[in-house]
Amino acid sequence: MNNLTRRTMLCGTGALAALSLAGCVQSDITGPQVAAATPANAPPAAAPVLPPEPTGKVSDAQYAEMYAATTDGQFPVPAVKLSVIKPAFRRETVAYQSNEPEGTIVVDPAHHYLYHILGGGQAVRYGVGVGREGFAWSGEAVIKSKQEWPDWYPPKEMLDRQPELKRQMAQLQSGIGMHGGPHNPLGARAMYLWQDNKDTLFRIHGTTEPSSIGTSASSGCIRMINQDVMDLYARTAVGTRVVVLGHAQPRTASIAKPKA
Repeated sequence: MNNLTRRTMLCGTGALAALSLAGCVQSDITGPQVAAATPANAPPAAAPVLPPEPTGKVSDAQYAEMYAATTDGQFPVPAVKLSVIKPAFRRETVAYQSNEPEGTIVVDPAHHYLYHILGGGQAVRYGVGVGREGFAWSGEAVIKSKQEWPDWYPPKEMLDRQPELKRQMAQLQSGIGMHGGPHNPLGARAMYLWQDNKDTLFRIHGTTEPSSIGTSASSGCIRMINQDVMDLYARTAVGTRVVVLGHAQPRTASIAKPKA
């Protein structure tokens, strides 16, 4: 599989309200909540075992509970209106035939899905938002580190281009940026993708704009509903392998039948 295309920065357009669609970041990920990176050639640490997702048809009541408001640490996570998420992009356990081992993350940007392989021919499927350039990269990477409520460090070029953003920034540990929190474009969680011990500058992260899920909105990373990225984060260990499919790859998933 082709290597990931590395970019010097990931950036979008528009004001801060639209930047949650872009998820623009630099490689700075320092902070008190950054998970330690795995040593070279070390196996991934074990991820926590979570209750299985509902299989078969998921009711609106189950989805309302899944995407309900919650408090995470010191920050509130607002409820997601189901009306802004097309049913096809809501979290679901699906049948998914793959040769990838359990725990692998497979991203299908062409169809706006991310799969967490459960094994036994099943996966948890999440709807995602990707950038217009999201189709341009494919390959394999590993999650080198993870962060809860990550800080955001927009590239200098973005601040120069949009000086009004500077009013939202502060001097942080690694430079000019925005503290993690409910209004931060990276959302509640970020997982940082590396290849060959180099930061690809691509991330899997939350978003403050759940209506962007299922769309290709701008240049950027893989965005998820905050409740979904929190769920994936809890299932995923540092060192997890991530496979990003090319846009021509066929989709092979279907809704799993209820268990007897």
